[in-house]
Amino acid sequence: MRKDLTGRASNGTLVLILKKEEAGKYTKAQKAAMHFSASSFGSVNQFEIGRWKNFMKPPRFQYCAPRILDDALLLLEQEGTETKILAGGQSLVPLLNMRLAAPTHLMDINRIAELNYIQPEEGYLAIGATVRQCQVERSLLIQEKHPLLIETIWHIGHMQIRNRGTVVGSLAHADPAAELPTLLSCLDGTLLLQNSTGERLLSTDAFFLGYLETALEPGEMVVEARFPWVDPRAGWAFLEFARRSGDFALVGASAVLTPAEDGSCQVARIAYAGVAGAPVRAREVEQVLEGNALNEQTLNRAAEVARAVVSADMNDIHATVEYRRVLTAELTRRVLQAAWARCRV
Repeated sequence: MRKDLTGRASNGTLVLILKKEEAGKYTKAQKAAMHFSASSFGSVNQFEIGRWKNFMKPPRFQYCAPRILDDALLLLEQEGTETKILAGGQSLVPLLNMRLAAPTHLMDINRIAELNYIQPEEGYLAIGATVRQCQVERSLLIQEKHPLLIETIWHIGHMQIRNRGTVVGSLAHADPAAELPTLLSCLDGTLLLQNSTGERLLSTDAFFLGYLETALEPGEMVVEARFPWVDPRAGWAFLEFARRSGDFALVGASAVLTPAEDGSCQVARIAYAGVAGAPVRAREVEQVLEGNALNEQTLNRAAEVARAVVSADMNDIHATVEYRRVLTAELTRRVLQAAWARCRV
C-alpha cells in the first residue's frame, strides 16, 4: 500500500528495486523488505518503479522545535505563511516529500507540553493540539463519556496513522472527506485559535471555508478542539462508505438523535463528509426528522432530502455526482437507524 497526498492508503504497492551496484550494501532481511507500506512511505529517499526514478526529498527548510507555546506563536508572527506546523505529519510530510509544500520554516510543536491534554469541561471535551488520535482511542474517560468520538476515530486510516496523527491536525488540515471535521460539525463543536496577541473561538461553519481552506489567519494556530457532550438520552452513530478499509470515505455521515417522551425525534444533528468542499451540516434533513417518529416514511423523506447535499462539482475519478447521491441517501437511512437504535427513551 502507498499513501496519497493526504496520508491515506491508495491504490498500488510501491516496490523498492535495489540497483545492482548497491545490492551489496543491504542485508538479507533488508532485501526481503522490498515492499514497504503506507506507514513508511516518504522515508526512502530514492527508489525505482520499473524504469522510472523518483526522488522523495523535501525542499530545504529551517527546523524549529519550541518548548513553550509563546515562543511558537512568536515564530508564527515573524514568519507568517512561510511556516508550516508539524504535529503528527500524516498529511504534511507527504506534501513536503512531493514538494507540493515548500515552507521556509518547519515548526515541530510536539515538545510543547501545554498542548498535550484531554480535559473534560462543562459542556464539552477539550483536546489539545498535540494529542494523538490513538490517545483519544485509548482514553478511558472518552470511552465512558464520549463514545461517539471513539467510534469516529476507529474509521480513521489504520493503526499506524492513528499512532502519529493528531485530532487537531486533522481538523486544521480540513480535508472534506475526513471524519473528525464531520463529527465536530455534527456536534456544533468549536476550535480555539491563538496568536501572539490573543485568541478567538470559531464554529465549524466559520472555520471550514472550502477544500483544504480554513479561516486561520497568518500567525495563528489551532490550539484546541472542543467536542460538546452528547445528551445521555441521545443515540449516535458514525458510518462511511469507502472502497477499502482505511481509505478516505466516498461519503461519510455522523448523526446524533435525541428522543422525546412520546417516542418522536426531539433534536436531530447530522453532518456529511465527502459530499462538498467542506463538511456539510444538513439542517434540511434535521428538519425532516425533528418532531416525527423515525419510521420508514420519515427515513425515506430524509434520504431523499439528503441527496441534495451532494455538491454538483463532486464528480471525480472515484465516483460521479449521481453515485455519491445514491450513497448519501442509503447512508442516511443506515446512520439514522443505527443512531435511533441507541436512543434511551
